[in-house]
Amino acid sequence: MKKTTVVIAAALAVFVSLPTFAAKEKKAKKAKKGTDVVRIAIQPSAAFIPLYVAREKGWIEEALAKSQVSVVWNDFESGPPMNESLAAGKSDIGVIGDVPTVSAIAAGQKNEVVGVPANGPDAYAVLAKADNAAINSGADLKGKKVATVIGSTGHNLIKKVVEKNGFTLSDIELINISAGDAGSVLATGSVDAVVIWEPNVTRLVDNGTAKIVAQGSDTSLRGTNTFVARKAFTQAQPETVSVILEQFARAVQALPTLDEATLSSVASKLGLDASQVKKILPKYNFAVTVDSVDAAALQDTIQFLVGIDVLSKEYQIKEYINTSYFEKSGAANYLK
Repeated sequence: MKKTTVVIAAALAVFVSLPTFAAKEKKAKKAKKGTDVVRIAIQPSAAFIPLYVAREKGWIEEALAKSQVSVVWNDFESGPPMNESLAAGKSDIGVIGDVPTVSAIAAGQKNEVVGVPANGPDAYAVLAKADNAAINSGADLKGKKVATVIGSTGHNLIKKVVEKNGFTLSDIELINISAGDAGSVLATGSVDAVVIWEPNVTRLVDNGTAKIVAQGSDTSLRGTNTFVARKAFTQAQPETVSVILEQFARAVQALPTLDEATLSSVASKLGLDASQVKKILPKYNFAVTVDSVDAAALQDTIQFLVGIDVLSKEYQIKEYINTSYFEKSGAANYLK
């Protein structure tokens, strides 16, 4: 049995400059006296396309203007620095993956899960090099080098894939990479397969680098992402949370008939073209609220992280889920 090898990836270029934050804080403080501010954290994942649409359209700003609440957008490349921003009180609410969601709460951050922007098992996939005739399914991965972001949803997926095929992670050589390195390590043959998520999956398949050999729907993976907010913020501005969820739902409703200008602008934020965005959208259920299956999926993520010794003990995520903001919003009217 091979021991899992963890190769430390090059430092991620996921830094948010202090001047950028300072400028945004200055902008927030300049809001006229008597107004509130909401700082929304966003990252370029295909799971959050509706939030990009709402941002492009200015719908959240428009809806909150009635309450004299101004909006500041904080852009991130991934979940960990977003968590740092929430912990420091520099962001109030954000869209984030399952692993950073449950990890932050486990670390003691006083957050609430207030919604699910999207779930989608097939947004996560195991990719082999396009011309690799020896790997065509999860069963072909035994004894192979497989790269993913250790501790990520991709790591959880490869664990589920190998176990479904009758072997374990100790039967592969697991290599740690950053998400941005997936294409290069696969193209150069440094590894036999990578486990990654959208929009990377579509980008690598479309450019001829990769083919899909397994995906989330082959397993029990749900692929749940979340809206997370600081509890201090939700207590101070519960109506603002409801408005954000409602406008997200409005954007979900608009997706099938989205105008080309908005679609192209959103696609550019994700490093895609408009046709690729249209290809990716059906992979997601843009749920908005949190249902029992999503809660169970987040609990599964906690169990996975405990199993690989990233978290020290299991806790109940349902204690941190609050659907009241959705229920008090008009979001359901857009999702009929």
